[in-house]
Parts: sequence; structure tokens; C-alpha cells
Amino acid sequence: MTAALAIEQLLNGLQLGVMLFLMAAGLTLIFGVMGLINLAHGSLYMVGAFACAAVASLTGSFWLGLIASLAAAAAAGAIIEVLVIRRLYSRDHLDQVLATFALILIFSEGTRWVFGSFPLYLNIPSILQGAVSLPGGVQYPAYRLAVIAAGGLIALGLAALITRTRLGIRIRAGENDREMIGALGVDIRTLYTVVFALGAALAGLAGALVGALQSVQVGMGEPVLILAFVVIVIGGIGSIKGAFLAALLVGVVDTMGRFLLPHLLATVLPPSEAGTIGGSASSMLIYIMMAFILAFRPRGLFAA
Repeated sequence: MTAALAIEQLLNGLQLGVMLFLMAAGLTLIFGVMGLINLAHGSLYMVGAFACAAVASLTGSFWLGLIASLAAAAAAGAIIEVLVIRRLYSRDHLDQVLATFALILIFSEGTRWVFGSFPLYLNIPSILQGAVSLPGGVQYPAYRLAVIAAGGLIALGLAALITRTRLGIRIRAGENDREMIGALGVDIRTLYTVVFALGAALAGLAGALVGALQSVQVGMGEPVLILAFVVIVIGGIGSIKGAFLAALLVGVVDTMGRFLLPHLLATVLPPSEAGTIGGSASSMLIYIMMAFILAFRPRGLFAA
């Protein structure tokens, strides 16, 4: 194990954290403002990935695909909010879980019907191909660095939107007292649709960005959704800052755990056993970390 390899894995953890933030930011807004458990958020991640892959394949432009991913995921989010989600706000969480789980099945089968069962692939744009030389002799893919930078900029922009704009004031007010802002003349239904579409667009963007690193396939959103829920629980429901910091923490712990544990166990166990045990133990690390944090801060690190 070399220092360059450790730095590379650390950057991989940051890149995973940025992707988780884009997923978790939408989830924490939706749950914080609307009190809605949305299991279909991973399906919107998948919609963004498929829209990007399809448009990029037709036009040859990855950037047009990114725009398509935002538009498709936001449109899908707005449509399901109006047709389905709007009827669930006053229902208990079990009804919300069942209804949004049904949406997962509908999106999965609909996507399979439109695109088929075979995975799609996205090419990294030519300007971001290759590697960048970093201090310490590290050669790191330019695209992954761009994803980390883009995620940081989106986090800053989202924080500015929530704290410094009129829409952000309404979102924060709706999170605290939705009846009062409704009495003051704010159209609650429109606000909820906008928040849901914004969260869906962020999830779709995450799917499109990851689509260039792995295959785009049906069901790709569900594993990421589980990690996104872990992020919002650790960060504090409704907190954008909490979601960002918790996403980076989860990404780094998960990636470094998978990298370091087998190496550490190999010092006392045979390599084959170290790899097996280390791989199994590393998948538990983020959940152990979540339990430890919640034991001391039951509402998360930055409860809104």
C-alpha cells in the first residue's frame, strides 16, 4: 500500500460523497418540508441516467445529455407529485412507503419497456478524458475531479438558494409552519411541486454523472437510495449543510474502509480470509458509524 494509492482512494471517497449529497439533498428537502418518505427517489436517479445516456447517444453530446437528465428527472418528479404524492401528505408513513414502493416498480418496468433490459453506456466527454497529475505523484481521472468540483459548486449554490432567496425563505418557512405560510397567501401546492421537482432534478443529475463511470441499467437507484437515507439521518433531516458533510463522511468511510480493512487484516490473517472478512466488515462500517453518532446526537449532526 502506497501513499499515492491511499490518496486516490480518498478522492474516490469524496467523489462518492458528492454523488450521495446530490441524492440526499433532494431527499432531505422533501422529507424536511413535506414530511414525506419517498422511496421512489432512486427511480428519479435512474431516470436521469437513462435520459442522459439516450440523448448523448442520439446527439453525440454528453452536455446535452446532462441537460436532458435534469429536465427529465424534474418533469418526472413534478408529474408524480401532482398525480400521486399530493394525495399522500395527510396519510401516515406506511401509506407513503407502500405508494412510493409501487412507483419504484412502475418506473423499473416502464424503463425496461422503453429501453430494454440491456445496460446503456455513457462516454466521458473528450475534454475530461485522461488523468491529472496531483501532488505526491498521484494520477487521478480528470472526470472524477470534475465531478467533485461540480458537487461542491452545486452544494454552495443550493445553500445560497435556501438561505438567500425568496424561494428559499418559503421552503424554510414551509418546513417550520406550513399552515401559517398558507394563511399568508403562499400557494402550498405549487411550493411542494417546485421542491419535489428540484429534489428530483438533483437526483437525475447524480444519475447522469455516475452513468459515465458505470453502466446505466434498470434498478441502479435502489442501492444508492439506502446510502442516501443513511446520509440524511446522520446529517439531520432538513439540513443541507448536514447532508453535505454527512455525505462526504459516508463516502470517505465506506471507500477507505473497503480499501484499508483487508490490508490491515492481512497482517494477522491469510490474504484470502483477510479479503473476505475485510470486505464483509467494511460494508458494516457506515451503519456502525450511524449508530454511534445517533447514540450521542439522536437528531443528527446538524438537525434543522
